[in-house]
Amino acid sequence: MSLSRRSVAAAVVFLSAFVPALGAAPALALPARPAAAHPPAPPAAAPATVTVTGEGSASAPPDLAVVGAGVEASAKTSQSALDARNRAAAALLAAVRAQGVAEQDIRTRSVTLVPLHAYADGVPRLTGYQAAQSFTVTVREVAKTGAVLQAVTDAAGDAARVDSVDFDVSDPAPLQARARAAAHADAHAKAEQYARLSGRRLGALVSLSEDASTSPRPVQPTGDTPGAGIAAVPVAPGEIRAVATVTAVYELD
Repeated sequence: MSLSRRSVAAAVVFLSAFVPALGAAPALALPARPAAAHPPAPPAAAPATVTVTGEGSASAPPDLAVVGAGVEASAKTSQSALDARNRAAAALLAAVRAQGVAEQDIRTRSVTLVPLHAYADGVPRLTGYQAAQSFTVTVREVAKTGAVLQAVTDAAGDAARVDSVDFDVSDPAPLQARARAAAHADAHAKAEQYARLSGRRLGALVSLSEDASTSPRPVQPTGDTPGAGIAAVPVAPGEIRAVATVTAVYELD
């Protein structure tokens, strides 16, 4: 049977519409291939270190003295004791001021009035009263300390009391800073020595901590200070010392 040219063309169009759909293979979802596993890099070795303790101190002569002084008086009545104490305190203050001590450097520390008793067969009996007053006197010219003490005892007589004399520095910060600098230098010198002994070079500072630091304190005398008794009021100011201790950690190259 002969086909017309029009019929053949229609058949070609019909087949071309269906052949792509029939010939297309379905896409298959393949599992993703895992990436090649790389072993973790070994941790970097910690640098060698050296830990040292440094100690340092600094000393300086004191530039002030803190005198604890006062008066004490006893009498049969409380009023008499107070009157005697007041006279002695006024004399003490006048003498201290005459030595050039400023008003802001004189401070009342305590004022007391107590009864006095005698005991007979365990029974107390009032015998009088004791009145006292104490002061803190800051002497900012250390060389005048002995003169101030002498003035106190001369002015108040038997009522005078001297409790203490402490020497100090008015500004402890510079002295403490010198002690810290000495402690730091000591730690660095020790670390350098240990590095040389180990055949290494001293590396960077890793950490630095202050273990202890003391406020400047008077240096204890090594022996008795010769003097001429209370009449001369000899004083030995000595030195004030500050101490610091640090711990330092350095790397070794």
